[in-house]
Amino acid sequence: MLYSAVNENYSRLISIVSDMSQQEIAYKGPNQTYNSTAQLIRHLANVDLNWIFRIKGEPIPKQLEEKYGPMLDQNNKLPFISGVSLEQILTDYEEVFSMFKSVCYQLTDDQLNHTVDYEAEKQATIQWGIWHMADHNRYHQAHIHQLRKWFEEKQKLGS
Repeated sequence: MLYSAVNENYSRLISIVSDMSQQEIAYKGPNQTYNSTAQLIRHLANVDLNWIFRIKGEPIPKQLEEKYGPMLDQNNKLPFISGVSLEQILTDYEEVFSMFKSVCYQLTDDQLNHTVDYEAEKQATIQWGIWHMADHNRYHQAHIHQLRKWFEEKQKLGS
């Protein structure tokens, strides 16, 4: 059931963004003060990747750390993304989602109650972590919907 919640939200996200142009995925809202859709999708992939390896009880391999980058930049903000196509961003996220699916198929009901460390000195059950992945995805889908609305309004105004 938990996997289904993450899967449904992942699928919904893909359908929301699938027709976005390069200009739209880079759009950062009025006055360029918000995170772009590209940043939000990469952030979701990064958070999910971190949870996958927490669940596995393993460190994230260096090649994946390099590929997905840091969670936050030196200013404690989502890293800027420029010139990366929507196709590539979604392909990268698909790679993470496939890893998640594989991990879920290996989990037992008892393992869902095991606790893992996350962030600074926090702990959560694996069950909570998977629920958090689904909830976090929905949360940022709302941001993407708002960016789409602003982008459409901007296009109509021709500015």
